[in-house]
Amino acid sequence: MSVPLRTAAVVGAGLAGLACARALAEAGVAVTLFDKGRAAGGRLATRRVETGGRRLGFDHGAQYLTARGPSFATVLETHAVRWPAVADREAHVGTPGMSALPRALAAGLDLRPSRSVVGLARRERGWILRHHEGDLARGPAPDRPPEEAGPFDAVAVAVPHAQAAPLLPPALAASLAPVRVAPCWALLVAFDAPVPLPDAVRPDSGPLAWAARDSAKPGRTAEAECWVVHAGPDWSRTTLERRAEEVAPELLAAFAELAGALPPALHLAAHRWRYALVESPLGAPCLVDPSLRIGAAGDWCLGPRAEHAWDSGTALAAALLGS
Repeated sequence: MSVPLRTAAVVGAGLAGLACARALAEAGVAVTLFDKGRAAGGRLATRRVETGGRRLGFDHGAQYLTARGPSFATVLETHAVRWPAVADREAHVGTPGMSALPRALAAGLDLRPSRSVVGLARRERGWILRHHEGDLARGPAPDRPPEEAGPFDAVAVAVPHAQAAPLLPPALAASLAPVRVAPCWALLVAFDAPVPLPDAVRPDSGPLAWAARDSAKPGRTAEAECWVVHAGPDWSRTTLERRAEEVAPELLAAFAELAGALPPALHLAAHRWRYALVESPLGAPCLVDPSLRIGAAGDWCLGPRAEHAWDSGTALAAALLGS
């Protein structure tokens, strides 16, 4: 007879990790949620800056959310609002920024932010997590040895597939080989005057894949006209390792070709998302080894939409609970 699942660690507090953690917690499992960021959300991110005494906000990751199934539809009905600028689908956004939605979903969970998990070890009493403070992608590993947390009866790894592979047992990690995820450069730019474009634009050609007037989304309080512009996968791949300071003016020039003459920029920055758009998913709801009580989830399991991440995290929780 298997031992009941009493404790679990979830690595990653994006949508997949939040869905998994909430489902486990609702089943009575004591969940500890680790994330390298300062808050939950992953690509459901909002960057807030102040320039010239003006407060600006940019949803520089996921621009909006849609639902096709009842589970995620309930999430959006509860924690998001309609954004009518996307005319061809029922788009929802968090308010006053996209980051508000994951914050709401993380409420009540034992979230340990600013913790980079660097290793997992299976011991007699359960899984031990080794972790450092902060996001190691932003700088070198600290000199001191990693801290340990646990033991946990189960572990759910809910991070991009390339970051999950080093944490998983070899057999599970090998299953990730077919997965392909494209990067995306995002431009964050603010103006003192309107740009003559609709609130949401999908260019048909060129380096840009998306442009949106973020300050026009519901509930926004930005004190200038704020735009987020996403480069397409091909352009992002060819420029992936360049510095953000070099990429930002090139994206601004591409945006000017789309919009015509632009007002002077009040704020200009670029952000690189290494794992942004799922191109070749795993083709299964999640990865799991029931005997070891470890698994992985993410949008990379099912497809490019945010709902895929939610469904994958939910599926992983069910698999761990049934192990």
